[in-house]
Amino acid sequence: MKEPVCLIIPPSGFLADAMVFMSIGPLKVAASLEAKGHTVTVLDLSAIENYCDAVADFVRTHMVSIYGISVTTPQAPSAKRITETIKSLRSEATVIWGGPHVTVTNAARKKEVKRGGVGRAHEAYGKLEDIADILVSGDGEIAIFQAILPNAPKLIDGDDPDSELFLSEEQLGELPPPARHLINMDGYHYYINGVRSASLIMQLGCSFGCRFCSGRLSPSFRRVRIRSIDSVLREIESIYRDYNIKGYMLYDDELNLSPSFISDLNAICDLQDRLGESFVFRGFLKSNLFNEEQAKAMKRANFAEACVGFESASPRILKNIKKQATVDQNTRCIEIAKKYGIRMKAFCSCGHPGDSAETIAATHDWLISVGIDDFDLSVISPFPGTPYFDDAKQFSSDTWLYEVPENGDRLYMKNVDYTVVEEFYKGKIDGGYHSHVYTDFLSQEDLVRMRDWAERGVRNKLNLPFYKTRAATLYDHSIGQLPSAVLMESPI
Repeated sequence: MKEPVCLIIPPSGFLADAMVFMSIGPLKVAASLEAKGHTVTVLDLSAIENYCDAVADFVRTHMVSIYGISVTTPQAPSAKRITETIKSLRSEATVIWGGPHVTVTNAARKKEVKRGGVGRAHEAYGKLEDIADILVSGDGEIAIFQAILPNAPKLIDGDDPDSELFLSEEQLGELPPPARHLINMDGYHYYINGVRSASLIMQLGCSFGCRFCSGRLSPSFRRVRIRSIDSVLREIESIYRDYNIKGYMLYDDELNLSPSFISDLNAICDLQDRLGESFVFRGFLKSNLFNEEQAKAMKRANFAEACVGFESASPRILKNIKKQATVDQNTRCIEIAKKYGIRMKAFCSCGHPGDSAETIAATHDWLISVGIDDFDLSVISPFPGTPYFDDAKQFSSDTWLYEVPENGDRLYMKNVDYTVVEEFYKGKIDGGYHSHVYTDFLSQEDLVRMRDWAERGVRNKLNLPFYKTRAATLYDHSIGQLPSAVLMESPI
């Protein structure tokens, strides 16, 4: 009998509502394991307040010795506590960390190696080595089988395009779909235009080089890899038939990077016609690539909302961050969407090199002038793998400095131990944000104050609702078993 594996989705307490989008990455790994005959348990702790109690009860009641944890950077502190809980009860257990945080930190470390130095990326990576038994960087669907072997190496690098672990486009289309049956689908409450919805991924990667974006050094995140449309259609139809779900969030970085974007949308139209159903869709776009032909195809496919990372309405900031889009192109993108009845959500950020009260005010004024349908405005956090992090120089004992090569605009960032720091990143105004960065024009406190001012001003002017934080669930272990909202297991 093959070794059973428990995959753990850490809580996302930094989100306003952790039960909106399910974590697809670990479910893809779970599907690969199941396909090879492993019994897989998924411990979904997305919105569990006392999650370590749930982990402890599972470890005590299940004879599982292999645990895999998928970790984004903001989840690293909770993943660390989960690991410590497992080890305190079963010291011989193997704990594997994978996911975006491991991937981007390892990519930053490899860049330091190429430069012939050892710096804070090595320090950040060393903290991960101290916590987990095995680290998986990049694609995990094949790499997991090396990670669960006895005497596996400390690092299994699926982020190397020359490795057999790095997934090809053909493999992306052949792999089993995410094992959604291993989580409680009814526990998630995501809706598009009032239609119950689920998320899926048509393609991986973004080829653009925005300086604030994590993963610019990682082939797993940088290289665009497109699934076959047939595999996407099979997954949509399966979700529809298994769960009666008719809404789909296409969680690709930028849908219109794909040269087959319009033909794929036409195929999605054909699927709806064949099933006699009307689905609804939402997804991300690159503004400077958006045009009317794409908008028409999106409208035919029943796209209700498009999301775009506009980031700023300051031309200087857009150049500083290498967004490769102008304010005029961003405005035109919104105008096209409005023409075809597609709602537009803007993702904006502040805390970039050169940001000032004037640049943030420009974003505030622009969002109002275009009549945006919804938006996020966040203070950036320079994670490992971003040029802001990787190319910064030490400024003082606790501060690093990034300078824009073209004009010398500066960004200062405090040293952050991402395995310890845990706080809100969006959705909570007046006290919910904290800045780890500052510029020559705005202090850490000024950035938070300006962010709050801009969000409040735009929402009040356009009569847009404020985000509401949904409280986490308290796990009650007195009943002696884990609730289905936390635990799902594949059949033996």
